[in-house]
Amino acid sequence: MNFKRIVLFTLLLIFVLSSDLLAQCPMCRMTVESNFADGGTAGLGLNRGILYLLAAPYFVVGGIAFMWWKNRKAEQAEMA
Repeated sequence: MNFKRIVLFTLLLIFVLSSDLLAQCPMCRMTVESNFADGGTAGLGLNRGILYLLAAPYFVVGGIAFMWWKNRKAEQAEMA
């Protein structure tokens, strides 16, 4: 039951904090469009940057999950 509460709280926190992030997408799009219209190349690396920003939270959560799993496995080995 405690695990379900933690997961529910985490998901709720993610949804609450992600609303501000969606507001930035139109600004980036307008900047890239205006840059390309002026002959600039600033938007070429934008997709890669978005992928890095998208992957970073998953790596953090994965690292925390791995540390938790490893710690739990060590605790179970001590009890056995």
